[in-house]
Amino acid sequence: MLVTTTPTVQGHEITKYLGVVCGEVVVGAHLGKDILASFTNIVGGRSNAYESTLRETRDNALAEMMEEARKLGGNAIVGAKFDYTVIGQGGSMMMVAVSGTAVTLA
Repeated sequence: MLVTTTPTVQGHEITKYLGVVCGEVVVGAHLGKDILASFTNIVGGRSNAYESTLRETRDNALAEMMEEARKLGGNAIVGAKFDYTVIGQGGSMMMVAVSGTAVTLA
């Protein structure tokens, strides 16, 4: 399924707008990742532990949104937008939400 952040798809006609679709995934950090991230924070560099969790969470939210679009009969999603939010007591969890408009392309 084609997913784009743009409102149109160049070279394709949108034949039907099916509605807003969303995917949300909430993930909690755990002690092991927090320790690795703290060490990375001290010495500098990227936190592979958090990056892989973030990537997996984003991919799951995207898959959830695409499944919702398929159920509506869509073959593409336009106007996709990702939001990242820290939630929970002490910021112990993170939510990745993605939304867009399910459409059918000619």
